[in-house]
Amino acid sequence: MSDICVEITGLKKSFGPLEVLKNIDLQVNRGDVVCIIGPSGSGKSTLLRCVNLLEEPNGGKVVVNGVELTDPDVDIDLARTKIGMVFQSFNLFSHLNVLNNLTVAQRKVLKRDEREAQEIGLRNLERVGLSEKANSMPAQLSGGQQQRVAIARALSMDPEVMLFDEPTSALDPELVGDVLGVMRQLADEGMTMLVVTHEMQFAREVADKVIFMDGGYIVEAGPADEVIGNPQEERTKSFLSRVLDPTHQGPAA
Repeated sequence: MSDICVEITGLKKSFGPLEVLKNIDLQVNRGDVVCIIGPSGSGKSTLLRCVNLLEEPNGGKVVVNGVELTDPDVDIDLARTKIGMVFQSFNLFSHLNVLNNLTVAQRKVLKRDEREAQEIGLRNLERVGLSEKANSMPAQLSGGQQQRVAIARALSMDPEVMLFDEPTSALDPELVGDVLGVMRQLADEGMTMLVVTHEMQFAREVADKVIFMDGGYIVEAGPADEVIGNPQEERTKSFLSRVLDPTHQGPAA
């Protein structure tokens, strides 16, 4: 098996006349954590959504786990079973309890029987520290707990890569740490992860590689300590000075 888990070549995406991604090239090695940072509108989330073709590119190639997702003949539903996705909003089924949220896709997509699906679901609830919430309804959980359930649901599909689209941005500040803790644990376990985030401390401590995007381009990429600690590009320096400055008021992006 190749060391490269995700390979993006010449990726382009437009919404009408607005070109959001401009010739993006990116490689993610198996087991690496890649954090994508940058201002709003820079193309970060669109890039992530193109990785599993939630957004269809206008040009370029996306290969995940050796399968070209941009090939018109690919079985995209089968390919997506190996790509976990965690969104800003938790997207749990409000009418199902936590355990059923974790088993429904296993049964319908992976054709697992109820017993196996429940065993796997409970195991992943334990991984995110929520074993005691198996029978709770989503409305009974805090935002942080709902996001951890969403992570457990994605893990229950046995993904080879996990995509996180600003997973803490909708949470109250005191709930962020629990979600980031689960993500650190996944990184320690060797999960391949692409993370769009504003959590610079997390990126600096956990990421193998940090990508700074602006205006649809990758402006700067490299090890976290270099990109965040010693950026070379003026646009990166400007962005980080605002994000990392404790006197800066309001969100950075």
